[in-house]
Amino acid sequence: MATLKLPGEWIKNWEKSGKHEFLQLCKELTENTDHGNETKDIQAALYEICSQVVQGNLKIDLVSAVLGEMMELRDDLPSILADVFCILDLETGALEEKNKRDHYTHLVGACLSFVPEAILKERLDPETLESLGLIKQAHQFNQKIVKIKTKLFYKQQKFNLLREENEGYAKLITELGQDLSGNITSNLVLESIKSLIGCFNLDPNRVLDIILEVYESRSEQDEFFLSLIKSYMCEPITLCHILGFKFKFYQEPNEETPKSLYHIAAALLHHNLIELEDLYVHLMPVDATIVEEHKREISEAKQIARKLVTVVLPSEKSEDKEKEKEKEEEKNEKPPDNQKLGLLEALLRIGDWHHAQSIMDQMPSFYATSHKAIALALCQLVHLTVEPLYRRAGVPKGAKGCALQPLKNKRAPQPTESFEDLRKDTFSMLCYLGPHLSHDPILFAKIVRLGKSFMKEYQTDSRPDVKDKMEILLSCFLSIADQVLLPSLSLMECNACMSEELWGLFKLFPYQHRYRLYGQWKNETYSGHPLLVKVKAQTVERAKYIMKRLTKENIKQSGRQIGKLSHSNPTILFDYMLSQIQWYDNLIVPVVDSLKYLTSLNYDVLAYCIIEALANPEKEKMKHDDTTLSSWLQSLASLCGAVFRKYPIELAGLLQYVTNQLKAGKSFDLLILKEVVQKMAGIEITDEMTSEQLEAMTGGEQLKAEGGYFGQIRNTKKSSQRLKDALLDHELALPLCLLMAQQRNGVVFLEGGEKHLKLVGHLYDQCHDTLVQFGGFLASNLSTEDYIKRVPSIDVLCNQFHTPHDAAFFLSRPMYAHQILSKYEELKKSEKGNRQQQKVTKYVAACEQVMTPVHEAVMSLHPARVWDDLRPQFYATFWSLTMYDLAVPHGAYEREVNKLKAQIKAIEENSEIPINKKKKEKERCTALQEKLQEEEKKQMEHVQRVLHRLKLEKDSWLLTKSTKNETITKFLQLCLFPRCIFSSIDAVYCARFVELVHQQKTPNFCTLLCYDRVFSAIIYTVASCTENESHRYGRFLCCMLETVTRWHSDRAIYEKECVNYPGFLTIFRAAGFDGGNKADQLDYENFRHVVHKWHYMLTKASVHCLETGDYTHIRNILIVLTKILPCYPKVLNLGQALECRVHKICLEEKDKRPDLYALAMGYSGRLKSQKVHMVPENEFHHKDQPARSATPASQQNGPGSTGKPAANASKTEEGGSEDGDRAKDKSQGTTKPVNKANSTAAKVTTSNGNGALNSTKAVKDEKEKSGKEKKEKKEKTPGSTPETKAENRREKQRDERAGKEERVVREGKEKTPKADREKVKLEEKICKDDKAKAGNGEPVEPARDAIKESKSKEKGDRNAATANLKSPNPRSDSAESERDHKRRKLDSHSSPSHSSSVKEPYSTS
Repeated sequence: MATLKLPGEWIKNWEKSGKHEFLQLCKELTENTDHGNETKDIQAALYEICSQVVQGNLKIDLVSAVLGEMMELRDDLPSILADVFCILDLETGALEEKNKRDHYTHLVGACLSFVPEAILKERLDPETLESLGLIKQAHQFNQKIVKIKTKLFYKQQKFNLLREENEGYAKLITELGQDLSGNITSNLVLESIKSLIGCFNLDPNRVLDIILEVYESRSEQDEFFLSLIKSYMCEPITLCHILGFKFKFYQEPNEETPKSLYHIAAALLHHNLIELEDLYVHLMPVDATIVEEHKREISEAKQIARKLVTVVLPSEKSEDKEKEKEKEEEKNEKPPDNQKLGLLEALLRIGDWHHAQSIMDQMPSFYATSHKAIALALCQLVHLTVEPLYRRAGVPKGAKGCALQPLKNKRAPQPTESFEDLRKDTFSMLCYLGPHLSHDPILFAKIVRLGKSFMKEYQTDSRPDVKDKMEILLSCFLSIADQVLLPSLSLMECNACMSEELWGLFKLFPYQHRYRLYGQWKNETYSGHPLLVKVKAQTVERAKYIMKRLTKENIKQSGRQIGKLSHSNPTILFDYMLSQIQWYDNLIVPVVDSLKYLTSLNYDVLAYCIIEALANPEKEKMKHDDTTLSSWLQSLASLCGAVFRKYPIELAGLLQYVTNQLKAGKSFDLLILKEVVQKMAGIEITDEMTSEQLEAMTGGEQLKAEGGYFGQIRNTKKSSQRLKDALLDHELALPLCLLMAQQRNGVVFLEGGEKHLKLVGHLYDQCHDTLVQFGGFLASNLSTEDYIKRVPSIDVLCNQFHTPHDAAFFLSRPMYAHQILSKYEELKKSEKGNRQQQKVTKYVAACEQVMTPVHEAVMSLHPARVWDDLRPQFYATFWSLTMYDLAVPHGAYEREVNKLKAQIKAIEENSEIPINKKKKEKERCTALQEKLQEEEKKQMEHVQRVLHRLKLEKDSWLLTKSTKNETITKFLQLCLFPRCIFSSIDAVYCARFVELVHQQKTPNFCTLLCYDRVFSAIIYTVASCTENESHRYGRFLCCMLETVTRWHSDRAIYEKECVNYPGFLTIFRAAGFDGGNKADQLDYENFRHVVHKWHYMLTKASVHCLETGDYTHIRNILIVLTKILPCYPKVLNLGQALECRVHKICLEEKDKRPDLYALAMGYSGRLKSQKVHMVPENEFHHKDQPARSATPASQQNGPGSTGKPAANASKTEEGGSEDGDRAKDKSQGTTKPVNKANSTAAKVTTSNGNGALNSTKAVKDEKEKSGKEKKEKKEKTPGSTPETKAENRREKQRDERAGKEERVVREGKEKTPKADREKVKLEEKICKDDKAKAGNGEPVEPARDAIKESKSKEKGDRNAATANLKSPNPRSDSAESERDHKRRKLDSHSSPSHSSSVKEPYSTS
């Protein structure tokens, strides 16, 4: 106790200053009440001063006087001093020093005057009291204390027993049990009870117990008994003890606590007559037991779940059954009631939510409501709470409903009148219910309907003052949906009505909210409750059972089972089904067909599950070889297309997912969009189209649908409308297009860094194909207004959104067509005139109005110098037109009409079809037929208008100040090459457009130069193509070759379509085309030489690509060769060279790269079948053509033909003009010339005098020039200088040394040297050796000699060439040939740029 130490000076100088200081200290301690320990401080001070007396440091009389003065400071100081004496009594009593005990006794005796005796008798020991004289004898005093305690605490009164005072208690029971219907009040009864207690001396606690017993038996008389107890009772704790004793009586096994006891306890709690904390401790079981039981239930549920999803052996099954029997026997021994749950139910029944909530908070989540009685009681309370609001806002039209009577209890939760009132108690009650709302489907429906009513109000009410409240209520309803509605649906047994009712609410939420709810439901809800854990396991087990038995034959039965299972637990079911589909893609068709029994909510959940499966971060979207997409992704994409087409599922989430993936720079998931558009809109993208399909695709929409696709996808009107609406409603149409257009390059430069080149190409193709497909869908399904409103102008697309030009024009093209058509219709209505000429004029005017802004806009797409060579009008015209504008596919229309006629005939002849169905089918076919014919007529008129427009425009397309070389370079670079690989239709369009420009006699356009550039530079283009682009490029080359082959086949056709056309002029005049004369045109035979040269160039490029060993080169050239097979090769020796090389590829790649092997084998077989159509070289072009006179040459060298260099589009084989060099510098990789001499088709003339030969002798000398001289020549030199003639003479001497060879040539009337003939023999031998080695599995040398043979044969042909057509690459001797062979052998696997060192036999100069 001595926490206060008095200073020693105070003790020494007590009388002078110490006494005063001590009194001052005590006053301060009594006045200081801030810290609450003032009593202890005073005790310490008193103890300290008394101790000084006991130890003899201070005199007793001085201290007793001070203590007497202190008694005035506080009323309780005597008691405090008595406590101090008590402590000192104990301490001194234990000491052996007698003097200290005497000092203590004297001190207490001196203080008797101000410390009451009674207090000292309570506190001090009897022996001390005896020594002080306060009692006579300590022994007698102790005996007296024992007797008093025994009498107080242990003696029992006889009248406390019922049987001994039965009359009083009988009267009491009679008084409480009387009829209370009259004027009997609790006050009257209370007076009677008081009288009975007084008369019969009854124990008041026992009376209270009897009152509770009677109340328990008459629990309906709440009002009377509660007021009686309230008036009678003095202490709540006494009432709690009595109730606790009653509850304890029922805590034995097999005892059941009566509901009436729960009721009176709940009523007393509700009226605050007792405290829950006081009663709770008397109830069993304890909270720790409840928590353990809950954990045990969860672990048992998880164990059951594990057993359901694992494979169990038969022996283990029997053991498990025995264990389950033992557990059931244990459960049969009924444990005592859970009194806490019983009290909770009673509280809920009377509406005491406050106390009920307190009890539930002591237990684990949803533990209380997992007991059905409590769940139903709480549901009933919620019913009563929401009743007024439900009647006002929730009852559907036409529904009557059953009104509920509200609780008479005024303390129960207040009924809700508005949505805001739901926040008070209703939402919290529902949250405590959780998944157990499933016990009351009617309440479930009520809550859902209230939610629907709120959402409609939320969507229509835009007042700013209530916006915050509405947002809070929305979040509350979302929480209820997450924590209550969806988990409850999981526990309902196959209730499709509830699922549809819930969808009525969910469809009002944005899909983002819905998907978040589904995610919580699927991934978190099932893990928190034992019942849900079991339900999940049972659902998976049932899903396995159904999926194992699902086939095409039992779709109906399995579909019904899937439907039933999906009503309650769709997320678990679909998760398992999708996992199976990812493994087994043959399940897709039966699964899609079996989903027809789903509810609307289930379809929405399916969409979410698909998106979640696609976004699974644990799954790799590439196969292990990193070259192809994973099969699971392909399966899911295929499922997406089929499901979204067949069923009315909202597409917004899936489309947004694809958009987000593109924004993140990931293009894998474009496969999904591709499948969805293909299935829902019937728009198919493939490069494997037949020529008939391709022809059909150049017609109108109806012809495309009927003949343009592999699969006849019918009835796409509704599904394509849904897709269009989803894109427009969520503003995703243009963003998807732009993201895809940007992502094409992103695939290569951003995604493709670490990926395999094959995969990069595949992703690029997928991205591009999907863009083409999606753009086609928008163009054909969006209205004119929608399309124009969403697609910005071409300069904004390219400059602001950085869209590649080809994609930008692809998106803008339908807009231009829409605008021109609408403007045309407007002009037709404004001026009434039906003559064809007037219509055409109006169409041209409409085109001018629409396209003039486009011409101005495209100026910003390229540098200004580009427009020196091309006019913006020509550029825009090329990019804005389509095949639909250029030609009418009469053959395709005729085919489809004939098919429909055959269908009608077949229907008429089929007697098994019912008459009604026959009639419908015939009507459908007839209507289609009429539509096609009408469409054909419409297209014919349109094409006529377009061609007339082009005829008017053509004169201003190309500038006269620019060289033809530059013009063609820019045309190829900016127009032809980008578009020809955009799509198959565009490939055909490009070829037809070149032909059309030629046919229109467009000034300053050199057709020969254009074709030569296309055929001479294919290595670079082929090497830079993806797989699909190779298909398109091959198709483009094939169409170009078709035109060339047609001109080559017949002189009449050539003279009709080429002679007197500016494109075939051999002198290009600066002033444009003025008719020309015969000398200015390339004649038929020379054209055939040029065509042979083109075929040779294709062969050389093909062999080069095949020899590189590079996967991309080989694959692409094989694809291109397959595509151009109808037109190439036509010359036998070129075909043989190709055949040998492809045969070697087959042998080399058989075990290394199977895909290349398959391509090579396919091409090889088709090439062999084409051999019968190949002709020898001398039949392809006449080799022994007499030399022409020098007159045309001299005419060409005349004054009139010298022209400005800028007007010359060609160069001689000795060198190139400045313009030609400029063209070479400006052109890109795809337009680079192949050979060092920059040989192009423009070289069909020698219009500048430097390059012309002035005599027949010069022609002959030119034919005999050596390859060495050609190789060494780097600059322009006059064709007939002395040095040249001297070199020619030396060449002639070398040739004469081979006299035998010359004689053989003369005898055979051929111009082929012996060296070349030997090469032919050598080539034949090599081919035979190759075949022999191939048969023995030996490697084969590259068959380059076939190309040399072709080159050798070309020498003889040069004698037939005129001054207009010369060979730049004659072979001089065998040494040069061997040297060249060695060099080519070293370069055989070099990059495409090395091929420029290889010479070609013909070049038009």
